[in-house]
Amino acid sequence: MRVYFNDENQTIVNNAFAVKSRSAELANVYVDVEPVQFNRGFYSVDMTFCFDVSVEVFDRPCGRTGRKPCIVSGIAVFNKRVILFGSEGNVKVFTSDHENVNNESCHYNDLPKAVVEAVDPVFLAARLVDADTPAEGAQIPEMFSEKLEGSFGCVVPLKLVLVTLGLFSIVKLERNVQMLIPAYDFCIPDKECVTSSSDPCDLFKNIKFPIDEFFPPRFNEHGTGSQGCGCGDSDREH
Repeated sequence: MRVYFNDENQTIVNNAFAVKSRSAELANVYVDVEPVQFNRGFYSVDMTFCFDVSVEVFDRPCGRTGRKPCIVSGIAVFNKRVILFGSEGNVKVFTSDHENVNNESCHYNDLPKAVVEAVDPVFLAARLVDADTPAEGAQIPEMFSEKLEGSFGCVVPLKLVLVTLGLFSIVKLERNVQMLIPAYDFCIPDKECVTSSSDPCDLFKNIKFPIDEFFPPRFNEHGTGSQGCGCGDSDREH
C-alpha cells in the first residue's frame, strides 16, 4: 500500500535515501453493504481500511554516522470485499428513538448490519520507490486528507513509501430475529453464605494433583487425542 503524506513530510520523503518501518495502527474502517443481484440472501460487504503509519526516513546510508532518522507519519488505505449470507428481511421497524426531519418513528430494515472486528496490524515491510508519474500522484484522497494536519497537493511526490501490513479481521452480518426465551421471576436467596474457616492446608490436600501439567500430551494412532497412545501395554515406552 502507498502511504500518503502532507506536504512537509512528502518533502522529507523526496530527499530520502531509505525508509524503515516503525509503527502502524488501524484508524478506521468504512463499511458499505449492498445486496448481490441474482443471489437472494447474499450481500457484498465493501470495506476500506484506514491505517496510521509511521516510518523512519534516512537521508543517507543507515550504516554511516550522522543525524538520526526522521520519523514521519501518513495514511495508508486498503480496500477489501467479501460476500456473506445475511438472509432476507422486508419489515418496517418502529422505534421511539429514531430521529429524522419528519418526526416519523419508522424506518426500513431491509439490509443486515455489517460488523468488522480487527486488531492493529503487524508492520511487515516498508520500502522507498521512485514515483513513475509524479504529477498524477500528488493528490491524497479527500476523505482521508482531514486526518493529517498541514497542507496537501503543493509538493509533487518524487518518491513513494510502500508498506506491507498483516491484518487479522472478522467480518460478519447481523440481523435482528425473533427468539423465544423462557423468563423466570427473580428469586431472593434464603440461605446465608457461611465463610469457610477450614485449615488452608486441608483445602490444598483436597485439590487433585495436576498430572497433565507435568507431562506432555500423548497422541493416539489418529493423532488427535491425548488419552492413550493406541498401543498395548507391552509397547508402551517408559
